[in-house]
Amino acid sequence: MRPSKLVEKIPPSGIRQFFDLVMGMKDVISLGVGEPDFITPWEIRERAIFAIEKGYTSYTSNKGLLELRERISGYLKHRYNLEYDAEEEILITVGVSEAFDLAIRAIVDRGDKILIPEPSYVSYGPIVTLTRGIPVYIKTDPDNGFKVTPKDIEKKIDKKTRGLILNYPNNPTGASYSKSELKSIARVISKHNLIVLSDEIYCDLTYDSIHTPFSSLPAMKDKTVYLNGFSKAFAMTGWRVGYACGPKAIISSMTKIHQYTMLCASIISQEAAREALEHGERSVQEMKREYRRRREFVISRLNEIGLSCHKPDGAFYAFPSIKRSGLSSMGFARELLKKERVAVVPGTAFGPLGEGYIRISYASGLENLKEALSRMERFLYTL
Repeated sequence: MRPSKLVEKIPPSGIRQFFDLVMGMKDVISLGVGEPDFITPWEIRERAIFAIEKGYTSYTSNKGLLELRERISGYLKHRYNLEYDAEEEILITVGVSEAFDLAIRAIVDRGDKILIPEPSYVSYGPIVTLTRGIPVYIKTDPDNGFKVTPKDIEKKIDKKTRGLILNYPNNPTGASYSKSELKSIARVISKHNLIVLSDEIYCDLTYDSIHTPFSSLPAMKDKTVYLNGFSKAFAMTGWRVGYACGPKAIISSMTKIHQYTMLCASIISQEAAREALEHGERSVQEMKREYRRRREFVISRLNEIGLSCHKPDGAFYAFPSIKRSGLSSMGFARELLKKERVAVVPGTAFGPLGEGYIRISYASGLENLKEALSRMERFLYTL
């Protein structure tokens, strides 16, 4: 028996493929997987414990707990003046990854094209391919901080183009966009009547500016599926709770697929997510301050040892150039792991444009980061 030919052609995740090499190795400092090193704040964990003690162990509505959807609706209204109907325009999913998968399946027909700025998160292209859609990659300019421009987008649009994926702050580069930059992109979206899938999972980890949701721009709410969740800002990766907000017709289609595949997110995780929105803001700000401190150290140290790196606007990743080493991204990562026991992600995991770069996660303790960068400096001296 053989698997689907389509699935056979899709490469495994470049992140996970590399980190299979790390398993079982001793004394490795991992700066690879994008997971906060903080544990979920106590008040959120306590809410989940209370839910278990009260016997909240049933299914929820396919759409998710109404109370959680109402809380999300209120949060977006209060923070961004974004209005979404909790009954019809919000869907709770099993992480943002499921939300993205559902959104793509809900809008893409065979042969439709989805534009993806590159470097990009590893899931975007394969998910589009699995729907029989066509991922079209837009190369971004490192000199422009890896930001896609309206001109870049317009060059790639044709009659089969259905939509654009925006991820900001970006994984892996940390790049984000100002309101004026987003407005310029929005004009192209309106002109060509495209849909935007806006993955804003790192929005609460924007350091030096105010985050602007794409759907909050004039005339963009009806053209945007807003994706967010609790994994990164609230240190809730293992709880697997995300959400999608968007036009009623698209959310309805996403819910239909969700009914036949995942049914609903865990009720206990949803209860924890309610608590995160109600009382988790102080914890988010504390973690954000620490990430900012680490960012300043990591970027300064990388440039000091000769690995040029722009300062990321958000998220918790640095994307330094390793071109001066003369090694490929994969070669650099393998040799660094072998010689100095430091694990980073080869830039090519995020597309061909990532060649010559590595991704470093600073969602790790400061002492770990100091030691890892000292080892990296020592490694560079051997080249």
